[in-house]
Amino acid sequence: MQESKKVMSRRKFTKLSAAALTSLPLWSFNDNFQHNSAKNSKEIEVYLFSKHLQFLDYEEMSAVTAQMGFDGLDLTVRPKGHVLPERVTEDLPAAVNAMTAHGLRPAMLTTNVWDSTNTINISLLETASNLGFQYYRTGWLKYPKHKKISDSQSIFGEEAKDLETLNKKLNLIGCYQNHAGNHVGAPIWDLPKILAHTDNKNIGCQYDIRHAVVEGGQSWELGLEVIRPFIKTIVIKDFIWKKQNGVWKPFNVPLGQGMVDFKKYFSILKQYQINVPISLHLEYDLGGAEHGDSEISMSKNEVFDFMKADLKYLRETWKQAK
Repeated sequence: MQESKKVMSRRKFTKLSAAALTSLPLWSFNDNFQHNSAKNSKEIEVYLFSKHLQFLDYEEMSAVTAQMGFDGLDLTVRPKGHVLPERVTEDLPAAVNAMTAHGLRPAMLTTNVWDSTNTINISLLETASNLGFQYYRTGWLKYPKHKKISDSQSIFGEEAKDLETLNKKLNLIGCYQNHAGNHVGAPIWDLPKILAHTDNKNIGCQYDIRHAVVEGGQSWELGLEVIRPFIKTIVIKDFIWKKQNGVWKPFNVPLGQGMVDFKKYFSILKQYQINVPISLHLEYDLGGAEHGDSEISMSKNEVFDFMKADLKYLRETWKQAK
């Protein structure tokens, strides 16, 4: 998409001011909770990670997401996202206006929020709350060098507790994603030690099975059992191990073509009665869409076909799991 087109589109859709919030459909926290985490329901709610549609404006993104059959969008509200944090009061209402016009209910956000005292973070969460969102992904953490991990976990635990206090006031649930690498939560066993400082109501884990299998290998089931009480949302994606320049690395692939045993995973989730909002990520080659590029080398329809295929596999595999 040319830059001029993006600018024109943003101007068109971001003229809503903070005062316009009252004209948008809002939902109560309880209604949202019942809608999005109905553990007794056999259906799942799947939200498309909007990072993969950042070559589209709010209107186009919302229209195609609805046409493909997703329940909604996991909207990126972070640097280089669909909504920039410093423009949240202007642009988030515009994005929601486009989403609701196509029957997409605002429920999930991906953010870099962790510091509950940061004014931009507070504004972001307040705006999201007023617009009816319930779940958001927090920022990631890393263990500082030259400090005991246990000491850092205590500090992070108190920060999580402070963030939960803010979330409670705003009827939001913050979700920390386990991510492979030198991130806090990569070894899933460390997250409960941090989240144990909280009431486990307005903050928890966004469980990512791909990253759990990368880090946990065949022991991911044990990690899932440990983190299960804290799971508020989940991420779905798949991968394989592949050697590149003599080094084994994980490479992302379409669902069902990789290392994640989704039938077994979904069976365990059903056993645990975990049915929470799902964010579908497509991190394999999509002509740049996998990275959130604003211009892509693959045709839009090809990208959409991959998205529909992953969504179909996800829904069918969930139904088949016993």
